[in-house]
Amino acid sequence: MDRLAFYRSLSMPSDQRILFMVLDGLGGLPHSDTGLTELESANTPTLDELVAGGECGLTVPVLPGVTPGSGPAHIALFGYDPVENQVGRGVLAALGVDFDLRPGDVAARINFCTLDDDGNVVDRRAGRIDDLLAVPLTERLDAIDLGEGVECRVRHVKQYRACVILRGDDLDGRIADTDPQRTGVPPLAPRALTDAAGPTADLAARFVDAARHALTDQDVANGVLLRGFDGFRPLPSFADLYGLRAAAVASYPMYLGVARLAGMSEHRADDSPDGLVAMVESVADCDFVFLHYKATDSRGEDGDHEGKVAEIEKADALLARLRASFDVIMVTGDHSTPARMRSHSWHPVPLLIHSALARSTERSFGERACAQGSLGQVRSVDILPLVLAHAGRLRKFGA
Repeated sequence: MDRLAFYRSLSMPSDQRILFMVLDGLGGLPHSDTGLTELESANTPTLDELVAGGECGLTVPVLPGVTPGSGPAHIALFGYDPVENQVGRGVLAALGVDFDLRPGDVAARINFCTLDDDGNVVDRRAGRIDDLLAVPLTERLDAIDLGEGVECRVRHVKQYRACVILRGDDLDGRIADTDPQRTGVPPLAPRALTDAAGPTADLAARFVDAARHALTDQDVANGVLLRGFDGFRPLPSFADLYGLRAAAVASYPMYLGVARLAGMSEHRADDSPDGLVAMVESVADCDFVFLHYKATDSRGEDGDHEGKVAEIEKADALLARLRASFDVIMVTGDHSTPARMRSHSWHPVPLLIHSALARSTERSFGERACAQGSLGQVRSVDILPLVLAHAGRLRKFGA
């Protein structure tokens, strides 16, 4: 019996409601002046109070030393092994905009980019163009025809991001990214990682060329970079595994895409606290609510220590408005994004589980306090079973 089948065999109903709150990029590193991380610097009365009636620890998103992307980090949080269940960013983006993906479809995420006259990348995000400009450009790309037998669809995601979906016979998503991850060089050619993916890589190359032609009149968004190629393979749903009526509330489509892959209903909210609260309140009939908070990660990637502190404090105030509606509350991050590094990192992430059955050991929520917590250090893939146990949703194993 595999791991998920084992948990399915133990699942049982309960009237306990679960809030599964993810502060994106929560973990950090000490500031050179204060010696405190962003979380340790923040004023978080709600989180500290929940720790006093809960348990804390640190979580490893994938494996020690591995820096995860947002996709695998969330897949792990939802209880699926991210190494065994690798899902490309393109699939998650397409699901997040509610595209009707089918098994065998291949998807990739698009970054609109700026190319100079020599075809070198000047800006990998095209000046972070807004939706107003990006949507009509996406519509241009959606008109690209790759020939008989292949359906090509392009959908806008958010700002400078879109996604392309290829549908046809015998497609294979094992293709390397075209994003060189730096400026001053040309985009990479779509490269097949296996012989079977060769024809699909050729289709991707034709799409890139057609996109460059379609955007030739643009000064800023005049090219595309493709990332996260993959074929669509559904995962077992929360309803089938645990009997949960699960809902996802997020402002960014990709996180809704991961949730949809796990069989959750998707509810897109604006970035404001009021918008997130209203959307959570609208799914009061669900017994599991995944709430994603993005801005903590964004400020970390900006290298803005104080800005990330402020976002953690906003998230704490948001949680104060929601906590009374839930019996079990889990708070963690999908990964660390230290402002010192301006990027995702491999550092373990603070974890909090609050319930009536928790054993209180700490009085504050931060990296060093969590390192001493009763939960110890656990893998992200093991968080969901712990939460289900706190909610009375896993029966005894054996006699």
